Amino acid sequence: MSGREGRDVAELAKRRGFFFPSNGVYGGVAGFYTYGPEGAALKRHLEDAWRDRFTVKEGNQEIEAPTIMPEAVFEASGHLDGFDDMLVECAECGESHRADHLIEDTTGIEDAEAIPIPEVEELIREHDLVCPSCGAALAGEPIEEFNLMFETTIGPGSGQQGYMRPETAQGIFVEFPQLAEYARNQLPFGVTQIGPAYRNEISPRKGVIRVREFTQAELEQFVDPERDKPDLSRVADVKVTLYPIENQREDGTEYVRTTIGDAVGEGIIANEWVAYYLGIAQEWYERVGVDVDRFRFRQHLPGERAHYASDCWDAEAELGGDWVEIAGFAYRGDYDLSKHAEHSGEDFSVFEQYDEPITTERATVDPDMSYLGPEFGGAAGEIADALERLAERDRAAFERAERSSADRSSGDEPRDGETVAVEVDGETHEIPMEKTGFAVEEVTESGEHVTPHVVEPSFGVGRTLYTLVAHAYREDEVDGEQRSYLSLAPEMAPTTVGVFPLMDRDGLGERAREIANDLREAGLEVAYDDSGNIGRRYRRQDEVGTPFCVTVDYETEGDGTVTLRDRDSTSQVRVPIADLAGVLAGLREGDRTFGALGDEYEELSAGAENAPE
Repeated sequence: MSGREGRDVAELAKRRGFFFPSNGVYGGVAGFYTYGPEGAALKRHLEDAWRDRFTVKEGNQEIEAPTIMPEAVFEASGHLDGFDDMLVECAECGESHRADHLIEDTTGIEDAEAIPIPEVEELIREHDLVCPSCGAALAGEPIEEFNLMFETTIGPGSGQQGYMRPETAQGIFVEFPQLAEYARNQLPFGVTQIGPAYRNEISPRKGVIRVREFTQAELEQFVDPERDKPDLSRVADVKVTLYPIENQREDGTEYVRTTIGDAVGEGIIANEWVAYYLGIAQEWYERVGVDVDRFRFRQHLPGERAHYASDCWDAEAELGGDWVEIAGFAYRGDYDLSKHAEHSGEDFSVFEQYDEPITTERATVDPDMSYLGPEFGGAAGEIADALERLAERDRAAFERAERSSADRSSGDEPRDGETVAVEVDGETHEIPMEKTGFAVEEVTESGEHVTPHVVEPSFGVGRTLYTLVAHAYREDEVDGEQRSYLSLAPEMAPTTVGVFPLMDRDGLGERAREIANDLREAGLEVAYDDSGNIGRRYRRQDEVGTPFCVTVDYETEGDGTVTLRDRDSTSQVRVPIADLAGVLAGLREGDRTFGALGDEYEELSAGAENAPE
């Protein structure tokens, strides 16, 4: 991020234990971050909220797959050949940089990763771009494609080649045959996974925004493209801000502000499943605290789509003046399952029963191997397989040869010589029609095998966490003093309530500790603090986003009440201790509002928050 917001967030994150660079005592390694106590709690709450919405409420399954997988998985998925970034190396100092990032940072061009390499090299020359590390000119330096996967060896010695997964999705795809059984082979069904992924970024930057190890929350929705439709009525009225391809090509920032229903009806979002999850995501982002005025869905330009995606939209948040991708919504088609079926030889389809059996004609072949073997030797088996595939996809090729043979025959005896052509390993082979064993038979079918298509919402947990902190950061003045605080949603806040004694004497400290323990037993996350004056304790909790604070004072023993304070407004009410756990749970879950408590309990004037001990 750029500007003051980025500095404020980075400083707060490190000072208060949200996140900070890892391994600092050894100089650190770029691209790796540790989540401190506050950050780990916020991250856990974020993941729980995602799981609640995309797994539980959608009725999906959740799995946890290994983070290291064998090379064959990524050969099939296409990551070995197509998971690259553009690398330019400085001839002077030897530092490597992402060429597209250099262009974006210095020219104002957006989404440079979609630009072909020759054009990127030309842009570097045109703009006289230099190495950020030493200032040497980069014009004329070659740009290479750099594969982002971390390579490893599985087992001792030479072992087996493996890679750390660059996305959680492949751990779901390779287990599809088993997962389909758990779903009783009924489409549609979805599988989710939350876990780490690894990308060997050329130039990690912007804190936790671009790192080498990160957490993804992904859903793979398996659907029959011909039969399955989402229930768009659930999200039809959800308001969204869209940035489609056409608007981007006009070099403007004219957004389309509409509803999901209208966006589908007008063809702005072509795929109904993608539209459905954009609507679900919009509501979820609002729930967890993303500022919707700094949020949009941007459609991928054709050149920047992943190798597996036919259409893709990103959820983007404005952070410090930059738009940053925090989630992607891709229609992957049957690319992944078909590739794994092809490479593994296993069945990655689902058998779908028809409502009633249907009778159809099916083309079959029964090749004469006594002819194919001597004629074609070792290629005979592959030719037989090719004939079967041709019969499945182009029955007419056999029927044309059959008719031609009949037309040319004389008398009662058919004339041989008409052939069917098949290609094996780039070589065309002509097979006499009478040797193919071609026939058309009637069959009664009760169903068909369908290779499901995949719709994938993929969320970056770390990027979303950063967005929550940046969008929640506030500054104001209380009692004549500047205050900075995080206006986090109560559900997301690392700590739900801070519990303080007004003073740590006269039994107030002991009573406050008892209340803190009782609230923990009730399932609330509690911070106890008796250090410094009450105002400073409030400020410490405000800064980490704790939404509520409880103060035990001299009235507590007399009337059994405590002061409950709201973070954002600093308003206070007196609440009976017996009601406290229930009130706080309701506030955390959004079932109650602090403003409404004044109608039920005694409302106090704000008063001085910096009274001395």
